[in-house]
Amino acid sequence: MTEILAPSEYAESLEYDARADSADVVTHVPKRRRGWLVRRFLVTADIAGLLLAFAIAELIVVGPGSGRFDVLTETLAFIATLPGWVLVTRLYGLYSQDDQRTNHTTTDEVANVFNMVTVCTWLFFAVSWVSGAAHPAVPKLLLFWLFAAALVPLARTTGRWAARRSQAFLQNTVIVGAGDVGQTIAEKLRRHPEYGVNVVGFVDREPKEQRESLGDLTILGPPNDLESIVRTHDVERVIIAFSRVSHEEVLSLIRSLKDAFVQVDIVSRYYELVGPSTGISTVEGIPVLCLPPRALGSSAKLMKRALDIVLSLVALALLMPVFLVVMLAIFLDSRGPILFRQPRIGAGGKTFEIFKFRTMIPEAEELKDAVAHMSLHADGDDRMFKIADDPRVTRLGHVLRKASIDELPQLLNVLRGEMSLVGPRPLIPSEDVRVEDWGRERLSLHPGMTGL
Repeated sequence: MTEILAPSEYAESLEYDARADSADVVTHVPKRRRGWLVRRFLVTADIAGLLLAFAIAELIVVGPGSGRFDVLTETLAFIATLPGWVLVTRLYGLYSQDDQRTNHTTTDEVANVFNMVTVCTWLFFAVSWVSGAAHPAVPKLLLFWLFAAALVPLARTTGRWAARRSQAFLQNTVIVGAGDVGQTIAEKLRRHPEYGVNVVGFVDREPKEQRESLGDLTILGPPNDLESIVRTHDVERVIIAFSRVSHEEVLSLIRSLKDAFVQVDIVSRYYELVGPSTGISTVEGIPVLCLPPRALGSSAKLMKRALDIVLSLVALALLMPVFLVVMLAIFLDSRGPILFRQPRIGAGGKTFEIFKFRTMIPEAEELKDAVAHMSLHADGDDRMFKIADDPRVTRLGHVLRKASIDELPQLLNVLRGEMSLVGPRPLIPSEDVRVEDWGRERLSLHPGMTGL
């Protein structure tokens, strides 16, 4: 796997455009950036997935697709249509997202890929039928459609995996603004090397004191040097994160990058409220962020509850053998009840008993004060209580916790309407009393098994 270099090491490994100097405005476009790389991997993946789907359909439905073409002619004709498939895929925007979004994955585009495959398949059927050029066999076409809808996303996943192994996938990035928000973004990007974002440093005139977790990141210069910093460090992405410069200066900075061939990300002033479902519209040319209603409508609540009931019933039925084995193992491993029950705060502030497989000795609650000094938050945030190697946990309990099997009985809480499959984790009363202000809104939802 490609090693992500430190900013200084990575900058030294780059070859710079000798034509670029501070006296001239030069459009600096390195030869093999992430967009160039990923697009070629994705095109190859799409063609491979389509060809494999075509081959499988041909093998299952033996014979030509029409009364006049043999298999070879049919294959050559399909290969001739592949540029059209690539063109339509490009029109769907399926080759440009990886360069723009740091965390884009195949999962984010499954619906669009399915839509593209469906449109192209049945467009081919309609054109060939109406023109009389061929009369494709419907069973073969259906098989191709189904296999293509499954194989193209799988091929794209493989293509992205291969692209991430290349040095060209890394994007040198600078963050304009070294305040709390800018440093938080840097921390998150450094914790996720799979994004392929190599944070070179900050651009700021009045930075805050840098956090220790950011290690070797430095202030590369003031905002008015941004253009030269981008060229010097071969930067591909600039993140504007609440710097203290004026609104007019930020606009000037962004406009100065028009010839630098970089991706510019702007952190919204209301980033706490802006989520994946936020849309963008315009009011006479002015972009407006559109936040959907925060509350669930009646039909959405009914659908969510119906899904909770159906999926929890199915899960309980399928997992019943696992339940029986775990219950027997707990009985044989240590004395005490098989299920652990604990008061938790649910929707509307109502208290309910959460179910778990017991993973501790029966006297665990009585010994809590004796082990409080071992909590990971003992010297910091006393609102949380978590012990890395809790001596109260049984031998089997360690296994159940590591695999999260101890949480499975909460399917009963879901079935009873006390919890949902998806939602914020329910807090114990001693933790709930410390939640204030906007945090109390978590009680407007049913707590979930999954958390965020």
